[in-house]
Amino acid sequence: QVQLVESGGGLVQTGGSLRLSCAASGRTFSRYAMGWFRQAPGNEREFVAAITWRGGNTAYADSVKGRFTISRDNAQNTVYLQMNSLKPEDTADYYCAAGIVGTDNEVLTRRYEYHYWGQGTQVTVSS
Repeated sequence: QVQLVESGGGLVQTGGSLRLSCAASGRTFSRYAMGWFRQAPGNEREFVAAITWRGGNTAYADSVKGRFTISRDNAQNTVYLQMNSLKPEDTADYYCAAGIVGTDNEVLTRRYEYHYWGQGTQVTVSS
């Protein structure tokens, strides 16, 4: 079992930055692939970024590539999402997720691949 708690959301102006954190409980955090998803009002939850066990491989949605960076600190049981050059269309609730994988080269980009989810943190980007 893994429990995930997101933090770091808030209100920011266009072009600004935020860093989201996701703190995980459980002693096997390092064996989970991690990801960030977001959901805007009236929209489906969509993939944002993902990272492997040890952080050696990452994946990003095209809409955030070059602006967002996912990273993890397994010693701190935490995964991060650094968001730069924010746009109004980035406004959404952001969710952290953990997926059980068998190897360190698995990057999970689909919702159904994840087993545990946080409660979300709200990000609002004003124009």
